[in-house]
Amino acid sequence: MAAVARKHSRPPAWRRALPENITGWSFALPASAIVLGLGFFPVIWSFVLSTKATNGFGPEQSVGLANYRELAHDPEWLDAVSRSLKFTLLYVPTTVLLGLGLALLLNQKIRFIGFYRTCFFVPFVASAAATGVIFLYVLDPQYGVVDNAIAWMGFHRQLFLDDPDWALFLLAPIYTWTAVGFDVLIYLAALQDVPQDQSEAARIDGAGRFAVFRHVILPAVRPITVLAVVWETINALQFFDIAWATKRGGPIDATTVRLRSCTSAAPRPARSATRNRFSACSALVNTVAAISPRPSASTRRSSGPVSAGSDQR
Repeated sequence: MAAVARKHSRPPAWRRALPENITGWSFALPASAIVLGLGFFPVIWSFVLSTKATNGFGPEQSVGLANYRELAHDPEWLDAVSRSLKFTLLYVPTTVLLGLGLALLLNQKIRFIGFYRTCFFVPFVASAAATGVIFLYVLDPQYGVVDNAIAWMGFHRQLFLDDPDWALFLLAPIYTWTAVGFDVLIYLAALQDVPQDQSEAARIDGAGRFAVFRHVILPAVRPITVLAVVWETINALQFFDIAWATKRGGPIDATTVRLRSCTSAAPRPARSATRNRFSACSALVNTVAAISPRPSASTRRSSGPVSAGSDQR
């Protein structure tokens, strides 16, 4: 009876874990406050401002969602969103697949491998403005290196970034060149964590290189792939710096993407509410992308070299 009484008098689990939880939250509270203050508060405040109308000088007037209804019929904004979506569809798959391919090539034990890895990572830490200016001169139709080489080979000079039909599509590989280093880095870290015994077991079962990649390596790096897709999607939706550094949104607004359209209205106070709601929509899209579902650990563990022998050379 005494043992039963002591058992019933034992405090619940949440109360026993309370001191540890308080200690943990005390360490996390400063960083959490910074994230909330610099991240969520501006988003909420932008949404509040987007529900008001003002000319920048007079008093504000609450208009509810009228600004958003106007936004849905704003041809300038719709064109900018269309360009951003085209850029995203072109940029994200190219960058993620190229990052995985380069990581597979760089995951080798050869001489100067550290130097090769550094060469692919340097553009990621370089200034976007400097990168845009460099490619602006490289692709210049008058004295650019590429056009001079084309003319030397006997072909007609190309307009490149001065061509409205091609400017946006040329910015995608330029941005890929600057951003692929991050994908290479995270894929390299994931590839080095793949158990070698699984790959060896798959080869013993008769699996070729493609089968090992498909059934062993690809499932192991699937969480990193989800991370890379979400990360690069957010980057593509926030793409602005290189478009501004190269052609200032031109030619003929061909590279005026979502954020470029937002900043172009800064000198027009009458449309400040329109651009605030624009920013609020942007924050909502990025938040939804960031909290998208990820594959669980059980799903990753269920994939292994057992099925790798099904694909032969």
